[in-house]
Parts: sequence; C-alpha cells; structure tokens
Amino acid sequence: MKKQGNILKELEGLLEPERVKRAKRDAENDIFNIKLSKLRDEMGIKQSQMKNYTQPGISKIEKRKDIKVSTLIDYIDNIGMKLEIKVKPKRKKKNVKDEYLLLKT
Repeated sequence: MKKQGNILKELEGLLEPERVKRAKRDAENDIFNIKLSKLRDEMGIKQSQMKNYTQPGISKIEKRKDIKVSTLIDYIDNIGMKLEIKVKPKRKKKNVKDEYLLLKT
C-alpha cells in the first residue's frame, strides 16, 4: 500500500506547478483561519464578546485570506493571548542565527 505522501506527490506531478503552489497557499490560509477561531473557542470567548469588534467583524477576520499584523495583534490580545513572530533562514549560513524574533507582544 502506498503512503499518503507518495500519492500526494504523484497527484502534484499531474498538475501545473503554479496551480499546486496556489492550492498549498489557499490550504495554509484556510488552516490559519481555523486556528484563529479555535484559539478563540479554547479561550472561552464568543465572537460577540470581542472588544472593539462586532460579531460580523470577527467572522470576517476569521475568514480572511490575508490579515494585517496590527489586526492580528489586536485579535490575539482580545482573546487574552500574546503573539510572537519569528523568522528563520531557509538555508543555514555561517554567522547567521537559526531564528530571529521580530515581534513580541
């Protein structure tokens, strides 16, 4: 029996690289949106309880494909959490750290 990863690689090979890239980006956005609403749920906060936002406004934020960092910071703060943004080099280089902290709220 073939592993799932092998099957996915075979299917990707049948599609144009740009289409595969777009599909992966869309999937990552969907996962991000699910994680936002799940975090809020885990903190026990309803959309209608979010400060500075209406319930429809929170719904829109949680469904966006793109979100401003300032909006994300406010959203995370409103659910009682902190945010860290770290970057890592794609390839290891001499005299370059493994990761850099860009933002910590």
